[in-house]
Amino acid sequence: MRAPICSRSACLAKAHSMTTYPGIEELKAQAKRLRQAMNDRGAALTHSAALEMIARQHGVRDWNTLAALAAKPNAPAKTPLFVGAAIGGRYLNQPFTGEILSLSALTGGLRRITVHFDKAVDVVTFESFSAFRRRVSAQIDADGVSPRKTSNGVPHLVLDL
Repeated sequence: MRAPICSRSACLAKAHSMTTYPGIEELKAQAKRLRQAMNDRGAALTHSAALEMIARQHGVRDWNTLAALAAKPNAPAKTPLFVGAAIGGRYLNQPFTGEILSLSALTGGLRRITVHFDKAVDVVTFESFSAFRRRVSAQIDADGVSPRKTSNGVPHLVLDL
């Protein structure tokens, strides 16, 4: 069941309740300890592989994502999300600007957002064919990133917050 529309103050409060992560130095130290423990057991592990494993242990997809989250653990969203707000980002890896038409909270910390693009976005990558969209609805997490991804792993919607 959907929760009521997210008001500006409610959206800001959700941004403040984001998960916190250890600092970058602590995460690197965890990776170093993991690498040493694995090497002591005869299973060679590169430093980059250890960083990726630490990221997965913290519930994110890769080290770059974890490093970005750890760099600003308690930072609120730079752009508060509310109905009528101007927003930009990428939809199916195509840049856009637009206006938020609706925003509602869902279970699991996700939100449902509807964006009306200022200029139609071509959602097809073929040179011989185009399909333009002016409005899109999607789920996003607290960072403004859609959990749904294209076949090559790119999130459907990424907001510039």
